[in-house]
Amino acid sequence: MAKTVLITGTSSGIGLAAAVGAARAGWHAVATMRDTGRADALLEAAREAGVADRVQVKRLDVTDAASVATCVSEVVAEHGHLDAIVNNAGAGFVGTIEQHGMEQVRSVMEVNFFGVVELTRVALPHLRASGGRVITVTSIGGVVGQPFNESYCAAKFAVEGFMESLAPVAASTGVQVAVVEPGAVTSEFVNNVRLDVPAMLAQAGPYAPALRGYVDHALKSFGSDNAQTSEQAAAPVVDALTADRMPFRIQTSDWARDFVAVKLTDLDGSAVQTEMTGWLG
Repeated sequence: MAKTVLITGTSSGIGLAAAVGAARAGWHAVATMRDTGRADALLEAAREAGVADRVQVKRLDVTDAASVATCVSEVVAEHGHLDAIVNNAGAGFVGTIEQHGMEQVRSVMEVNFFGVVELTRVALPHLRASGGRVITVTSIGGVVGQPFNESYCAAKFAVEGFMESLAPVAASTGVQVAVVEPGAVTSEFVNNVRLDVPAMLAQAGPYAPALRGYVDHALKSFGSDNAQTSEQAAAPVVDALTADRMPFRIQTSDWARDFVAVKLTDLDGSAVQTEMTGWLG
């Protein structure tokens, strides 16, 4: 009997690739998204991979508790078990707190943090029954705070802290927990964050020079050899599903490992501050 994994945010990018990859690995992938009208790319990729019969699309809005509860209940009712979840749904945001205010912070936290917590909470009883897994796609931005990403990094830091705290508790009941930390993924920066660079710079006031430096750095990074394809970044997610034991923290590339290592050995924070200041030009 095939194991069942529920994956969020599968209309594009890492989530789409993870759903197809999990199906290739023999899992039944319940691929969820807020708008199922955007499922065409996923379904086409599943057909091309020959796994359309193992990919099932369901609606799930991680910011809506009723939607989360309904989706998980349906999956368990239809398949009899839930063996893993992949918290992948998220939203990027570029800006600094003085200029974008608290409403935007709350919006970013709602998707990137509270949505992860809610799905994990609802899924845990079923994962406990199956000896299952919680895999959460965070970011190198969940380890290293990055300029003009205060809200996004705060949410990802929160997710990492939540999962790091949950992991030993969940393990005591037979549930494994891991976080997966991608670096730059090709084509996703401008598309997902929806940057209007000229408008942002026009409104940036005293932050304009630093913002220009950051945007130039980010666009270069997302087009460089360090950037991965969605399929490359999703491969460690699939590996985590199938490994006998998952490590808690998984980076998706050598570059991401090197980047995170700077923070994990930087006791006074000076190395990170020096590197991030360099991003501003």
